[in-house]
Amino acid sequence: MADPSTSSSEAVNAGGSEGVSLLADLNPQQREAALSVVGPVCILAGPGTGKTHTITRRIAYGVRTGVYTPERVLALTFTNRAAGELRGRLAKLGAHAVQARTFHAAALRQLGYFWPHVVGGEMPQISGSKSKVVAEAAERLKLRVGPTEVRDIAEDVEWRKISELTYEQYAAALNAGERTPPARLSPEQAVDVIRAYEQVKDDRRVIDFEDILLATAGMLESEPWVTQQVREQYRFFVVDEFQDISPLQHKLLSLWLGQRRDLCVVGDPAQTIYSFTGATNRYLTDFSHEYPDARTVKIEGSYRSTTSIIAVANSLAKQIPHALQLERAAENDVKTSLPELFEYPDEFSEAQGIAQRAADAISAGEQPAEIAVLIRTNAQAAALEQAFQNAQVPYRVAGGQPFFKRPEVRAAVAGLRAAVVAEQDSGPLFKTVSDVLRGRGWTVSPPREAGPARDAWGALDAIMRLADAAAPGTTLEQFTNDLVNRAKHQHEPEVAAVTISTMHGAKGLEWDRVFVTGLAEGRMPIAQAVTAENIHEERRLLYVALTRARRHLQLSYPRAIGAPSRYLAELGNRIQRGNFAATR
Repeated sequence: MADPSTSSSEAVNAGGSEGVSLLADLNPQQREAALSVVGPVCILAGPGTGKTHTITRRIAYGVRTGVYTPERVLALTFTNRAAGELRGRLAKLGAHAVQARTFHAAALRQLGYFWPHVVGGEMPQISGSKSKVVAEAAERLKLRVGPTEVRDIAEDVEWRKISELTYEQYAAALNAGERTPPARLSPEQAVDVIRAYEQVKDDRRVIDFEDILLATAGMLESEPWVTQQVREQYRFFVVDEFQDISPLQHKLLSLWLGQRRDLCVVGDPAQTIYSFTGATNRYLTDFSHEYPDARTVKIEGSYRSTTSIIAVANSLAKQIPHALQLERAAENDVKTSLPELFEYPDEFSEAQGIAQRAADAISAGEQPAEIAVLIRTNAQAAALEQAFQNAQVPYRVAGGQPFFKRPEVRAAVAGLRAAVVAEQDSGPLFKTVSDVLRGRGWTVSPPREAGPARDAWGALDAIMRLADAAAPGTTLEQFTNDLVNRAKHQHEPEVAAVTISTMHGAKGLEWDRVFVTGLAEGRMPIAQAVTAENIHEERRLLYVALTRARRHLQLSYPRAIGAPSRYLAELGNRIQRGNFAATR
């Protein structure tokens, strides 16, 4: 194996031509990043620049050339969906043994393994809901709080922990105006309810997700033998979406690394949209200060969006510190019109206009799954759902019931498992699967009316389309095992429906046609954004929303909410006015 202390160029030479094929489809910027396999490396990659493609090739190249022992590589990210995507891509590249996990999953695995030896006995149960514990804490203090206030308090519970603040430091932040007390509580009440929250947890003998990180970090700090074992296990670290890391996660990463320097971080400062949970992009922007000898690679060529959409994103990015200026990477760019801006009288008109335009696009041949409507708050979804139902357009609300927990999907998977046991794998895969799904209500054509029956059909049809797309020779047992594995890693199949998602929930996703709604003052930026940093964060959130679109982008605002968003003025002549009358 090549010596990990060698430079990247020496590692490449040591690997010879073994990994060259892995890099064949990378552009010069991506290739530079993929070849930087040792030492501290910072990859700054804008939206649509092939970030995941690049880092998985980098890891696979390091494995193929012998620089990495795959079992000693840990790729970290922040969502189960992203971790599953990394695992899937690495497996296809032959790097099956590389671990790809969220910070919480990696920490939980270590905590569960060492707990009996360090603490003794079984590890406490993990609380499935902060809200229930917060509600009980408030009740103990005789505070009257509703569901919305409970969620606000839960956010502060999380923020205090991952920001590594003591109760006294948290109180100081509230009193200094650095953080607004949740649920209209006084600073003293906020501190009291958060203390009571911890007491309720202790009484129930449960821990929350932040405790997983805190306990793992504490264990590594206090037990040198544990730290030694963990560091022997993992040598090379890759952290995706590094702009979203919190102080607590950064501390844990530093404990995993020790004095070693084989760390590659990947991120985009302009996509920092979780500051309210304690995330900060300063670790990304200051990476070269923490590691003065770090190699920094910028990837700015975007393969996702058309030139006109990139121009809109770049106009907004000029107001965002450290933002990259994107360029269209692919040749023969599809010629499309400028993104459009629509003004509507109110939210109901806006929803109706969007639903009609989506219906027109589907009638013209676009796939429903390639269309998304992005909203700033969950409250906007109701009007859109009604409008889509009225227009007979299938839709799904992101963040709802997980696909594999839907009753019809669970029944279908159970039926497929039973068919495997009964050895019903006698014909083509698609026929066997369709026979099972027909017994659960699936038909070739969808129900005419939108609603629960149409939603259930769409879920079953997604399974049917997976069967249709399966590789030739796939057995029913293999197909069923793949479904079980997808459920385990939350790798949901594509449902033939328009997606309604919050802007936060859309991060990391992309669609051909995107509607960005509610762009009025008080909604974007949201009314609660009162500080300069809050206003900057809202701008970054809009940047994320704009860059989800590949081919078509429509912006809109309802006059009844307020004046047009201040951010629209920053887009200048990069957008054109749409005709509201044409949508009625």
